[in-house]
Amino acid sequence: MATKYIFLTGGVVSSVGKGVTAAAIGRLLKERGFSVAVQKLDPYINVDPGTMSPYQHGEVYGLDDGAETDLDLGHYERFIDVRLNRVCNITTGQVYAEVISKERRGDYLGGTIQVIPHITNEIKRRIAMVSKTTGAEIVLVEVGGTVGDIESLPFLEAIRQLRSDVGRENTFYIHVTWLPFIGATEELKTKPTQHSVRELRSIGISPDMIVARSDTPVDEELCKKIALFCDVEFRAVLPMVTTKILYEVPLLIEESGVADFILQRLGLEARQKPDWSEWRRLVERVRQPKPKLSIALVGKYVELHDAYMSVREALKHAALHLGVEVDIQWVHSAELEKGKGWDLVKSASGVIVPGGFGSRGIEGKIQAIHYARTEKVPFLGLCLGMQLMVVEFGRYVLGSDDVNSTEFDRSTRYPVIDLMPEQHGITDMGGTMRLGLYPCQLQPGTVSAACYGVEQVQERHRHRFEFNNAYRESFQAHGMRFAGLSPDGRLVEISEIADHPFMVGTQFHPEFLSRPNRPHPLFSGFMRAAAERAGVLEAEKSNGHNTVPEH
Repeated sequence: MATKYIFLTGGVVSSVGKGVTAAAIGRLLKERGFSVAVQKLDPYINVDPGTMSPYQHGEVYGLDDGAETDLDLGHYERFIDVRLNRVCNITTGQVYAEVISKERRGDYLGGTIQVIPHITNEIKRRIAMVSKTTGAEIVLVEVGGTVGDIESLPFLEAIRQLRSDVGRENTFYIHVTWLPFIGATEELKTKPTQHSVRELRSIGISPDMIVARSDTPVDEELCKKIALFCDVEFRAVLPMVTTKILYEVPLLIEESGVADFILQRLGLEARQKPDWSEWRRLVERVRQPKPKLSIALVGKYVELHDAYMSVREALKHAALHLGVEVDIQWVHSAELEKGKGWDLVKSASGVIVPGGFGSRGIEGKIQAIHYARTEKVPFLGLCLGMQLMVVEFGRYVLGSDDVNSTEFDRSTRYPVIDLMPEQHGITDMGGTMRLGLYPCQLQPGTVSAACYGVEQVQERHRHRFEFNNAYRESFQAHGMRFAGLSPDGRLVEISEIADHPFMVGTQFHPEFLSRPNRPHPLFSGFMRAAAERAGVLEAEKSNGHNTVPEH
């Protein structure tokens, strides 16, 4: 069959929930037997978010093929349970870089390069690559930003042209908008939505469906008003009220019947009846009262929780699996250096130090790691967290405050963490790290091997520095185990402290492969150890089996 395209645009305000909406609709279509992929079009001129501050962009989500992408791709993968690739995130920077490169090579034969057709053609080419590289029958395309933003116009023009290129019967436009609530009159207002749709129609796109986001219930009369003034069918207006349970969104959309409406408009019939039993059990487990388990997340971007989106979700997945509720204590590592925030760390049943870049707050993270090691508090270090776990251990093993990573001190006497040999001499910042999926050989008898239950796994990486093998023997002699190695034994992938209930550091990012109904084994192991320390884990649940993310 011809590839079907569903385009999602946003109106009124940003952060209205297009990413979750796209992910949820993708799940609905997958449940009906179709292969689905999702693509995000980001209007910024950066080539990718890899060099952007997490304060501005949230986390950088890494894929199997090494692409550094928007955090919405995490939503897509977690909801739909798919593995996406680099063509699933387009930026204005990528598009212009490609077009300018072709112009420099003379590919355009001296022609004048313009937004239309050259930029829009490149956007359309990249949209078409999704189905070619993933085999998806239905491709959902989310346009970043808000209708009316000048940056998004080339993307909107491209998806307008695609309706003619691939056929009206193969395209479907969804506009996700916001209904503001006026407290003085206690009513929701549709006028901003009407103006947003008018703006969209002025550039040639008429939405086939409107998702009306709101913090308060939306009644039927309001939906009829939106349908009338925005020229869509009444059943094509989907009110979506904010829910406290993120993973309830697909079930709420399912109840509305819009999935069947979308398939009908695309000329498709469901191949199977959706089976939501597992998903309903997941949501029901979220609703059930559970003992709380406090986990201290010690980071440097904690003011913006989206900077650790996948870590937060992976903790929730593991907690649900164990029958507990994770209570994340957001601890700023720079504050620990000032003696502040230690009450949150010391009252927690587990400590997690996620990834990050730059020297700010590093000593605070090391202090938190030292506390977890000496007090036998379950600890999980991710990427930088693993590297600082090595630094902390080295300082006390070698008895020198000069132990460090060359990322923070190039002249350190004991560079226990150093650049990979192939990284020396690289000056570009973007896309030059060790990125993507790499195999890890687990060592028998280790905590990590027990968590995974297999001999080899593949995990996603995003880092430039590695454990310095010159110190491997010394560290092993003093109680550090290297539980995971590259198959050739050259690179340390997982470090553990032997005399500790659970102290594990990973060079990779396990959070990227955790799923709501399939928590990552290392997060499950960490949460189990924390729950046992807190005394909130029932005996039968502590004997549960982990499941390894499918590769």
